[in-house]
Amino acid sequence: MPAFNLKINNKTYSVEADADTPLLWVLRDIIGLVGTKFGCGIGQCGACTIHVDGNAMRSCLLQVSLAEGMNITTIEGLSKHGDHPVQQAWKEVDVPQCGYCQAGQIMTASAFLKYNPSPSDEEIRNAMHGNICRCAAYNSIEEAVKVASKKLS
Repeated sequence: MPAFNLKINNKTYSVEADADTPLLWVLRDIIGLVGTKFGCGIGQCGACTIHVDGNAMRSCLLQVSLAEGMNITTIEGLSKHGDHPVQQAWKEVDVPQCGYCQAGQIMTASAFLKYNPSPSDEEIRNAMHGNICRCAAYNSIEEAVKVASKKLS
């Protein structure tokens, strides 16, 4: 089985996996970073969203062989103590219900706000629309993104 060197959350991991293994499974099953969730496995729900070179990406769609040389951040690496402005806003607005989609939602929102720190309501909806929430907490999610944008400005 081939070995791959991955930079995840500012640490380097050497992992053995089939080249076409989705990064999601490497993160969860080999490295033990289980904050990134499996939702659909086809990139449609957003539960597995991580940052790759600063951009939000579905980890279920990225093969481990293609991840070498990329700077990968999972929810565990977003902030050391859960104090990233988006995470703070999520707590202030009390977004999580079941919580399953929240890591992916937070990772999408934090990447979006890095490029658009003062978004309109429509821009927030467009940026977040690809993340599915089974509890339908979309209004709270939108409000938390607004709160986070104010924290970042």
